[in-house]
Amino acid sequence: MNLISKSAFPGKLTDGQVAQIVAQALPAADYQGKKILLIVPDHTRTAPVGLLFKTIFNQIGAVTKELDVLVALGTHPPMSEEAICHRLEISVEQHRNEFKKVRFFNHEWDNPAALQEIGSLTSADVKELTGGLFAMDVPVEINKLVFNYDQVIIVGPVFPHEVVGFSGGNKYLFPGIGGPKILNFFHWLGAVVTNPMIIGNKWTPVRKVVDRAGALVKINKACFAMVVAPDKSLVSLSFGTPEAAWDAASEISKQVHIVYQERPFQTVLSNMPPMYDDLWVAGKGMYKLEPVVADGGELIIYAPHVTEISVTHGKTIERIGYHCRDYFLTQWDKFKHEPWGILAHSTHVRGIGKMENGIEKCRIKVTLATGIPEAICRKINLGYRDPKSINLEDYANREDEGVLLVRKAGEMLYHLKQQPKWAGGKA
Repeated sequence: MNLISKSAFPGKLTDGQVAQIVAQALPAADYQGKKILLIVPDHTRTAPVGLLFKTIFNQIGAVTKELDVLVALGTHPPMSEEAICHRLEISVEQHRNEFKKVRFFNHEWDNPAALQEIGSLTSADVKELTGGLFAMDVPVEINKLVFNYDQVIIVGPVFPHEVVGFSGGNKYLFPGIGGPKILNFFHWLGAVVTNPMIIGNKWTPVRKVVDRAGALVKINKACFAMVVAPDKSLVSLSFGTPEAAWDAASEISKQVHIVYQERPFQTVLSNMPPMYDDLWVAGKGMYKLEPVVADGGELIIYAPHVTEISVTHGKTIERIGYHCRDYFLTQWDKFKHEPWGILAHSTHVRGIGKMENGIEKCRIKVTLATGIPEAICRKINLGYRDPKSINLEDYANREDEGVLLVRKAGEMLYHLKQQPKWAGGKA
């Protein structure tokens, strides 16, 4: 499969250019009578998924026997027909008429009947891929729907990512439509390496694991990898194998999604948009900004609309709390039987820290200004601010004072031009 890639950065790809790429990538004659499954992200990723869906449908919808959509939820909650339609930028009425042949499916990560084991990463594989950090057999399960189709086409954006380095490509298979065993393993692997050492780097141990797991999926796979600017415009579109399309898109994402700062900030306010509807996903306001918070500084996740820790994992997180990596590693016998993906999320939100004489000492303070009650915030080891006490404009244009406001946090990665010592730099 030849790579097709077009970038307009810093400009914008037109709908006509997108249609040309799709026509080149998917010749209608090649799809006559075929069964095709599109894998798309849920609502927590900014991208013109609807434009790609409708363009693909216009290109091959009439000739395919089936053209269905599977939402790569990972462990996120299922989406209603109305929500999936909104993701695809169509109405429910359109789905039931113009697009009536398209069936919608939600991934079911926690339903064993929906999964199929396709092999394992052996202990030797894992040792090689992780540089010796782990040596264990990891079973690989995937949503068995994929085996009902002649081709699976991934349609999704590429951004810097806290677990894998850059999202996209095979990440829409694992964890997108994968089972809990591989998901928990590589999330904890990313946590052990730590977010600042992972995010914005391409060839991380986790990416190697995800790609090796993807190679076990013995089906015809293709990928449209998008790069989307902060103004929501599509600046790059790549088509090819999941590996090749992701590789090309991540090079553009490096240019589009990383903001370099000269010095760290004492206070950072992450304003989280409504698409992050619980702390499980709103935690991205920490992941993307931790690198530019000064030692002893404070990061505030401002999201008045967030009222839950996690729709799926809330009770477990409330019991465990948010802690640095070493809090868990120094008490591993106590925590090793907990879901590793939840432990990873905990460390990513709490950030870099260490244990000294049994006392946890985190590098920065993390404060929630959300609809989560103060008592819960204290219980889970995070700070609390009443969101009503915060006026965003009070934080604006104060970079010279050591205060940074990010009005739409969660997708743009902020880095220091010179990496600090705690993140592996020489400074």
